[in-house]
Amino acid sequence: MTLDRTQSPDFQRITSVHLPAVETTMLDNGLPLHLIAVAQQPILRLELIFDAGTWFETTPATSFFAVKMLSEGTSTRTSAQISEQLDRIGAFLELNSGPDRASVVVYCLTRFLPQVLPLLQELLTESVFPEKELADLQNITIQNLKVSFEKNAHLAGVLARETLFGAAHPYGRSQRPETVETVTRSDIQAFFDRVIRHRPYQILLAGQAGDNEIALLNGFFGQQPVGPPAEAPAHSIPTNTDRVVLFHEKPDSLQSSVRVGRLLFTRHHPDFIKVLVMNEVLGGYFGSRLMKNIREEKGFTYGISSNIASFRRAGFFMIGTDVKREFTQQTMDEIRKEIRILQTEPVPADELETVKNYMAGEFVGSLNTPFEIADRYKTILLDDLPADFLTGYIARVRAVTTDDILAMATNYLAESTLSEIIVGKK
Repeated sequence: MTLDRTQSPDFQRITSVHLPAVETTMLDNGLPLHLIAVAQQPILRLELIFDAGTWFETTPATSFFAVKMLSEGTSTRTSAQISEQLDRIGAFLELNSGPDRASVVVYCLTRFLPQVLPLLQELLTESVFPEKELADLQNITIQNLKVSFEKNAHLAGVLARETLFGAAHPYGRSQRPETVETVTRSDIQAFFDRVIRHRPYQILLAGQAGDNEIALLNGFFGQQPVGPPAEAPAHSIPTNTDRVVLFHEKPDSLQSSVRVGRLLFTRHHPDFIKVLVMNEVLGGYFGSRLMKNIREEKGFTYGISSNIASFRRAGFFMIGTDVKREFTQQTMDEIRKEIRILQTEPVPADELETVKNYMAGEFVGSLNTPFEIADRYKTILLDDLPADFLTGYIARVRAVTTDDILAMATNYLAESTLSEIIVGKK
């Protein structure tokens, strides 16, 4: 058979997606277990998710260190012994801390789950945060931060979040060398005892798992005492969207890092999907308007993008790029121009269809493995979203119209609400 390479291959327009069901079980002590059973291979991912992010801190950096130090020693095992046991069975441990939550994640073969569970139980109840390991982690973190703060892009991101939320707010606060240096073992132990140890958490199990694995989990985690949820310090959600212009000069910089953004809303907002589509048109993918203009036509940058970030209680919109310093002002002018066009001229039907097809394909492409499906479901389970948020996502994207794009750009990208942060040299 001869191929005609002048003809594009046929493609199928994606209109819906079918996902495996989530089975939710309550353990004996009331902890919820969410199972996504996809038996592709005999592996699984077990994730324990706590309300223990920076939102719950009373001392900065304690969430990060309380979670990262869980594998550095318990009352009966050293960090080397913990690592050795995981290596022996080919298991992999991840310890994550973010603005809203913290998680303990382990990947292993399904048959090794009985050997993993007692170790995880020990990490969650008997971690001791040894001084030497803490000092080592602090030193490594401080050195990494010092290197990062020399980079314009990192500093611009830090200043952008501080501008939108405030430097002391959990969503605006970033790790800095001086805060890491002053955190103490007693601060970390206090956070662990108040927020993690014997506190409620959610369990997400994905992969080749079923009733036997549920029974195993119930036998370990379902028999632990669980106290009431930890109380978070009082934090308000900023509502001020007034424009702020901030320039942080670095005279020796060859490039400037640019951030343009504003506060937005969470996934619960009725305009969320419409704003996602608007963002995709503007700067959300490689074929976006910002990329075509500022990278391909002007050659000011290797890459520019815009994105919508959504935390549990707030969100924000942000454009980001790095440009040669002599192109800084021209780049800002072109960003403003593209936003004005989006506010005044309807998006052509073929461009909007391309964006919708891209978003549908990207969504389906992110559901190839049980672990990717579990990541998507976390959005629903942890943020209390409607059950059809995922299954109806493509239909809601396809329902967005050119008039919707005009309205979203007008309502949410007004110049008076967009803050500008530049790190480098004008």
